[in-house]
Amino acid sequence: MKELSLKLLRELCDSGNVIWSDHIHKRLNERILNRKDVYNVLYNGKIIEQYPDDYPHPSCLISGKDLQGNPLHIVVACNGITVTMVTAYFPTEDKFEDNFETRKEK
Repeated sequence: MKELSLKLLRELCDSGNVIWSDHIHKRLNERILNRKDVYNVLYNGKIIEQYPDDYPHPSCLISGKDLQGNPLHIVVACNGITVTMVTAYFPTEDKFEDNFETRKEK
């Protein structure tokens, strides 16, 4: 398994096979977000970047919105059995186009 699919990620979340990293907990607290915001992105967003060679498991960047309608990105990793929630952040226009889905050229 190299590229991740939302279908697989959502199925694993539905069955409770989710790990919340210490890092994402820290970011959620800093950014006044909660797990429901992350799930909202996972269930209503779309994968905008794949990182098939990430270690220890392939990961991807998902773009969506928090429960207040603000653009939100999450990074999740998956080994095919569990989904690991890695981080969550608000994308900025200095790094992404207006749609918050296309990374700007450096």
